[in-house]
Amino acid sequence: MKYSPYSEQIELLPYLAKWVLLASAVAVLAGTASAFFLFALDWATATRIAHRELVWLLPVAGFVVDWLYLRFGREVEAGNNLLIDEIHDPRKIVPLRMVPLVLGGTVMSHLFGASVGREGTAVQMGGALADQVTRWLGLDRTDRRIMLMAGISAGFASVFGTPLAGAVFGLEVLAIGKLRYDALLACTVAAIVADQVGLCRGVRHTHYAIATIPPISLWPLLGVGLAGIAFGLAGKVFADATHRLGGWVKRHIAYAPYRPLLGGLFVASIVWFAGADRYIGLGIPAIVEAFRLPLSWHDFAAKLGLTVLSLGSGFKGGEVTPLFYVGATLGNALAPLLHLPFPLLAGVGFVAVFAGAANTPIASTLMAMELFGAEIGVYAAIGCVVAYLFSGHAGIYRAQRIGAGKLRHVPEGMALGEVPDYRRRLKARAVVQRLRLKTKESGDK
Repeated sequence: MKYSPYSEQIELLPYLAKWVLLASAVAVLAGTASAFFLFALDWATATRIAHRELVWLLPVAGFVVDWLYLRFGREVEAGNNLLIDEIHDPRKIVPLRMVPLVLGGTVMSHLFGASVGREGTAVQMGGALADQVTRWLGLDRTDRRIMLMAGISAGFASVFGTPLAGAVFGLEVLAIGKLRYDALLACTVAAIVADQVGLCRGVRHTHYAIATIPPISLWPLLGVGLAGIAFGLAGKVFADATHRLGGWVKRHIAYAPYRPLLGGLFVASIVWFAGADRYIGLGIPAIVEAFRLPLSWHDFAAKLGLTVLSLGSGFKGGEVTPLFYVGATLGNALAPLLHLPFPLLAGVGFVAVFAGAANTPIASTLMAMELFGAEIGVYAAIGCVVAYLFSGHAGIYRAQRIGAGKLRHVPEGMALGEVPDYRRRLKARAVVQRLRLKTKESGDK
């Protein structure tokens, strides 16, 4: 065969056509599902606001949803973590019933007043629908991995209206400190097409306005860096508290539907008697306020607490929008202390707490630029990177793998949820070694 300097480029044409078609198919399914989901959320939120007494049905709603998962959805209960595990270690096709279960469960959570988000639902629907295309076409394990990543990107992009962030999120969320580019084309196409499908279906995303971004200078950069430490710690507290509460509840309440029944009773009582309606649901109005006027310093803590209680007790929904709320209101509270404009710090906090909790600093920086404008890019990058570092080896997705540890060494390939046990073993080993050394020294004397 005659050698051609363009042979590789020619061979790329069928590859390009293949993944444009496959990713577009995934995007149409995910974008349509996300549009339906967003309209359902709007209805649920409006209905709950109009009928505040619905919050007293939250325990019953939680019981019903968890009973349905116990009866029909044990295989899909792990949610986002199931998708991440299937990408790293493919075993079997994600059941299609993940879609109606997580969609219905999340809408009920919002209708009756749990403090949960929405990205988890969109990502799970995108991944599950992508896996159905994999099954229909009989794709191999390598292609299936890329399809699942494309489904994650499509779901994330379509629910937030951020295609660039969605494309990178599907690559970045899988492993801390490591990106795989074999799915870059598919994730990019899926994210862009899914976002456009949602817009064509009539979806309109919330607009967050930052009037002015201060010019790049020493103090604003340092101030955002200091705030990034707080954002990272907030993300760590959120992730750790949610996992610990969830673990405690599972150890002490054996029958799964009783967990949200009890948690829902606590949430409903707090909302009704403390007037905490502001801190349930998505909380979009409060997030918008954080860009416009000074808010109470405790808004972020109240939202964090109610979200931990809701998710930790088993209610279905995502973590990201509550993280946006926590970040925006925490940034708003820190702005006077750091002598920075509160719209700027609210915007950086919006994405930085998410970056720390999800270990996705690149996707979070791109999200800031898509939502608030390219001018915030430098500040957002500093806030997200610092938050990512200071959140440590914690995160909302326990199935994330370690690609490259942060400050302390953690074995590559270890799941994030295994890190605490690994560190406890290291500490125990160090204690044993010190005891042996002391015993040896005593014997020598």
